Amino acid sequence: MKFGGTSVADALCIRQVVDILEQHYKNGDKLAVVVSAQRGVTDQLIEITGKLPTAKDDSIIVPLIQALGKRHMTALEGAAPDYVAEAGAVIEERLICLQNILFAVYNLRELTPRSKDYIISFGERLLAPVISAALHQRGIPSTVLDGCEAGILTTPRHGESTALFESDERIKKRVGPLLEKEIPVIMGFMGCSASGTVTTLGRSGSDYSASILGAGIDADEIWIWTDVDGIMTCDPRVINDARVMGSLSYSEVMELSYFGAKVMHPRSIEPAMRKNILVRVKNTFNPSHQGTVIVRNGQRDNRVVKALTYIDKVAAININGAQMIGRPGVAKAIFTILAEHEVNVMMISQGSSEANISLIVDEEHLNIAVQALSNLVKQGVVREVTHNHNVCAVAVVGAGMAGAPGTGGRIFTALGKNCVNVMMISQGSSEANISFVVNQKDGARAVRVLHDEFRLSEESDE
Repeated sequence: MKFGGTSVADALCIRQVVDILEQHYKNGDKLAVVVSAQRGVTDQLIEITGKLPTAKDDSIIVPLIQALGKRHMTALEGAAPDYVAEAGAVIEERLICLQNILFAVYNLRELTPRSKDYIISFGERLLAPVISAALHQRGIPSTVLDGCEAGILTTPRHGESTALFESDERIKKRVGPLLEKEIPVIMGFMGCSASGTVTTLGRSGSDYSASILGAGIDADEIWIWTDVDGIMTCDPRVINDARVMGSLSYSEVMELSYFGAKVMHPRSIEPAMRKNILVRVKNTFNPSHQGTVIVRNGQRDNRVVKALTYIDKVAAININGAQMIGRPGVAKAIFTILAEHEVNVMMISQGSSEANISLIVDEEHLNIAVQALSNLVKQGVVREVTHNHNVCAVAVVGAGMAGAPGTGGRIFTALGKNCVNVMMISQGSSEANISFVVNQKDGARAVRVLHDEFRLSEESDE
């Protein structure tokens, strides 16, 4: 079971979490728990790491340490009053460690990727002892482990590391035996490289941690506890009658996650899929709701389209030139130079004339991408590179689209009738996702049109 930052935001929330764990523990379930940092803490740590190397003085450090100390001690006092001295000493020790490294970053005027990973792992380091103490308060034995101690071995890439297959055996040996006698509380979001250096798994990486650990202990199920009832047909901020989906397939969730759905980390399904482990997404604050179940093939129903998502913080890059036609290696040159500059390409489309390649990238990567591609213009590989900020990308997801004739026609006819102009289209060979790009002002309307067209708010088709 993994509990997100909102689920552990304060003492009341933590007591609700322990209520859930206590019920399952008393029912005889063997549990491992993964916890995120409290809501907003990792953001605070990222913010201060960005400021310290160029700060005029070190006055921002102590107030942050004091605020983190007060927040976690308040949660501890409310959730585990009998363990304030014991767990509080651990929290105090970790705060001193954090303060020392922040002063070191300030004095050295340098923040390495390795140091940043270590610093931003402290949200989980401070909270895990509170959760474990709250379990002890209920008479449930518990041990705290960081990601490395639990056995998560990763690539050495800081900030976005990936778990290695060797993690399975390490986790089985380290976490497996604990399940027989207690509930291990494991810090999410982190692992370590082969050298023992702390690495982080990317934002929202606690989902990924839970899936890695679930695969390592050969769990029957992996439960992701969050603050919504499950995975919805669309962002409820855009579609007010969006519906919680009872079941999805691994492939559908991966498509939604990679395309901006916030409920799960994009890579969190892969370890579960490798071991064919059922995943549930449930609401900590409404635990009686069945949530969403994720399995290999999903629930058979009559829908060809299951869900919609869209991202508005993207940009389009168009690469043009007649010299690209019939010239081998142009695509390789484009994607090699983008990879060298660590630009994430979300969508690709190329016309049959080969004179144009269109890409969608994260908005924050746009300037780097354009500068990198300008080198290809200077080399004569392409004629020009243009870009457009005012776009958003929409994904239509559903395993039922595979082999279902007319789905694309239905999508684009509905958009055309509602005067939504489509600027770019991309579809993978899996046919579980049709993605397209529209003007930013048309994004929300495009999603509403398609949500209505495929009657996604209705329960009757399932």
